[in-house]
Amino acid sequence: MATIPNPGPAAQGVAETARRTTQGETTASAVVEETLASIAAQDGGLNAFSVVLAESARAEAADRDREHASGAKPGPLHGVPIAIKEEVDVAGCVTTFGGRGNETPAAADAELVRRLRAAGAVIVGKTVMPEFGAFPYTESVAHGITRNPWDPSRTPGGSSGGTAVAVATGMVPVGIGGDGGGSIRIPAAYCGLFGLKPQRGRVTTAPAPHLWWALGVAGPLTRSVIDSAIVYDVIRGNTETDLYRAGEASSFVEAAQREPGRLRIGWSAKPVARGVRPGPVELAALDETTRLLKDLGHEVVEIDPAYPDPTAAFIPQFFAGIRAEADAVEHYDRLERRTRETYRLGTWVRPRVLEWALRETEKVSMKANRVFDRCDVVLAPATANRPPDVGILDGVGTVRAALRAMPAIAYSALWNVAGNPAASLPAGIADDGLPTAVQIVGRTDDEATLFSLAAQVERARPWALTATPRSTSRRRP
Repeated sequence: MATIPNPGPAAQGVAETARRTTQGETTASAVVEETLASIAAQDGGLNAFSVVLAESARAEAADRDREHASGAKPGPLHGVPIAIKEEVDVAGCVTTFGGRGNETPAAADAELVRRLRAAGAVIVGKTVMPEFGAFPYTESVAHGITRNPWDPSRTPGGSSGGTAVAVATGMVPVGIGGDGGGSIRIPAAYCGLFGLKPQRGRVTTAPAPHLWWALGVAGPLTRSVIDSAIVYDVIRGNTETDLYRAGEASSFVEAAQREPGRLRIGWSAKPVARGVRPGPVELAALDETTRLLKDLGHEVVEIDPAYPDPTAAFIPQFFAGIRAEADAVEHYDRLERRTRETYRLGTWVRPRVLEWALRETEKVSMKANRVFDRCDVVLAPATANRPPDVGILDGVGTVRAALRAMPAIAYSALWNVAGNPAASLPAGIADDGLPTAVQIVGRTDDEATLFSLAAQVERARPWALTATPRSTSRRRP
């Protein structure tokens, strides 16, 4: 698949955009205008954005330019346009969670959005997600179907699907997503991006004390490893209200800029989810990556990871997360029928059940982390399947939707329960014209090793930085 020829500032990534605006090669206002033009040109057939904040983005970019002209020290994201997933508060925008249940705009930015602005970023819009992020495909009654830019007949995954499409097409250099069972890594894999789920508690969830209790985290999707590291170094850290806190970790930018050294990498194609088998394209990507890592000097061996079953810990937190978010919306009756069904199916998750599930989470984490007695990094497929056709959730209820989600989350959801950092790493383009990916998982609090290893792989096997949207005769719902 070809990349967009001569991409402008908005398509050049976080590091390059910030360098150019900081050094006076362009202005924040010029970058924002390019971004808005790119969104207008591309998004009509893809449906990445639910809201485009054109006027406020122009005003914010003008502020950045005035600050720079006055001699103020620019931040690490000076003039960088950023898109924000619908579940994250942006002042003046309704936090929809992908549905129609809310109508009152948020009074203030979420803390991570405040940090992005403080670092010089410009918020240009909010991105589409399935309602409450319940399933890994970005389809909703409120916003319709979001399409994969590599092939618009396919899904970009989810739940951070709108963010992934906005970044993969170069509409924005970076977007913020969330991951409660693979929702950063799955769309990153389907859209050819780098998407790292951080250690539980690494990034503040304020004003919310947590995202689906122990499962959810927030973070960026980017087209390069260094871009992800730059954004994480801006948004990481906690507030007094955060229920979970990660351990100490050094700069991720520094980690991405250094060699990883010789690592013990244990690979396995065994899915965590029972009854799911990886497809031949996913196995080929894993095999090619193991050969590359051996060529780079790592010790790479097949292992039996002896994955624990995370179901008993995951399911109650999933239901409790959906119910808590549904209870908080202004108009429950406006929620999708499937969401209301999911709400009813979760009535058994009472406080004592949730407490028990959280204790199970600790047990699952302990068992899952035993694999790191034998290796430094676990290598596996990112998903078990190719991106399905759009409309995969049409007309199905909660149980059938969950079954259709299994191939997507087969390798990812365990690490939300365990809390470990894990990343989807591009592995090339398959014969079907769609990206392939692998997942790398690190020890508790060891995002640094993943950044170092991912950057090394990126240097050895560069991936296409921007997808070219294909035309489609199908009309967007």
